[in-house]
Amino acid sequence: MPTVGGALVAAAVAAVTVVALAPPAHAADAALNGRYLATSNGDFAMTNDVYRDLPSVRSTWTIAMTCIDDVNCSGTVDSDAGWSADIVITNSEYIVKRELPDWQRCADGTGRTVTGHQSYRFFPVGDEGFLLPGSRVFAGFDKTSGESGACSLNEMTEIEMPFRLDKLD
Repeated sequence: MPTVGGALVAAAVAAVTVVALAPPAHAADAALNGRYLATSNGDFAMTNDVYRDLPSVRSTWTIAMTCIDDVNCSGTVDSDAGWSADIVITNSEYIVKRELPDWQRCADGTGRTVTGHQSYRFFPVGDEGFLLPGSRVFAGFDKTSGESGACSLNEMTEIEMPFRLDKLD
């Protein structure tokens, strides 16, 4: 009978094999440039690790990146939702971080609000959902966290949704 530990080892070996067998990326391939459809899927959202349906969010991103080499790329994301943020590559993963002022209102009636810290983390994937450098489709997560201690409570709200990015042009 298979064990959970055995399944985890098999999954780790498969992930390392996929990355090891992937064709080498080139600096020009790593830079994202153009328009993309960004979708955060609220049907599978989790609030503090509990599944809870939330509205899905779709927007169009215009991304402009440059790369010094295969692993040092950075640029800017401009969303049609009215915000801009930096984008970088870290460990073959694209990361976009931004601040959401007044993300949540404290329930204590004081009118105080909590700033949200949103990060999008994604990587190129093929039809099977595995890493595929050069793909026009990206998958990952959209995660927003409040601050511990905000609203005089030693807990924070954290919302995470599956994220997909599709190249439009």
